[in-house]
Amino acid sequence: MRRIRIGVLASGGGTNLQAIIDACERGEIDGDVVVVISNVPEAYALERARKHRIDAYAFPHKGMTREQHEKDIVECLEQHKVDLVVLAGYLRMFTPVMADRYVGRMMNTHPALLPSFGGKGMHGLNVHQAVLDYGCKVSGCTVHFVTLDVDGGPIVLQKAVPVLEGDTAETLQERVLKEEHKLLPRAIQLFAQGKLKVEGRRCRVLET
Repeated sequence: MRRIRIGVLASGGGTNLQAIIDACERGEIDGDVVVVISNVPEAYALERARKHRIDAYAFPHKGMTREQHEKDIVECLEQHKVDLVVLAGYLRMFTPVMADRYVGRMMNTHPALLPSFGGKGMHGLNVHQAVLDYGCKVSGCTVHFVTLDVDGGPIVLQKAVPVLEGDTAETLQERVLKEEHKLLPRAIQLFAQGKLKVEGRRCRVLET
């Protein structure tokens, strides 16, 4: 079976990126990260990529239209012949330039159980604080395909994480992130194995 070529977009530290790289190197994903792209030149995710001899590029978005910025990213992804695009803490919303190009081939990880606590502004500690403020007993993480509807694409996998008495946004984030680091590589491997089939809003995991 041919190993898939993975492109990762990240805006920050890249711990989910590291989880993907590690899973590939352990043989848990039938694929390899071939390029990492950030909109933040100083993002540590780029340094993580370079440590593993993975091509790393910064495409700052300031002073550019969203469309032109995305065209530059698409060109880079196409040059690297990427099969799957993974958003690992990438804090930009997409136009059709990206969303239409990679329908069914672009995944995102979100630190809550979608459709709850998704959408604009729901990232990082904001999500976990919102969960606590609402008084939820359970939170978790979601891997989903990306569409123009922010955090609204077909759900691939979800993992529940209990909210504990005395939790802060930081402690909840830490526990959810541990599960994200397991869930995202698992979702990528299902894609690599051809076991995901999108039917409308639903993403089926095939047994064959």
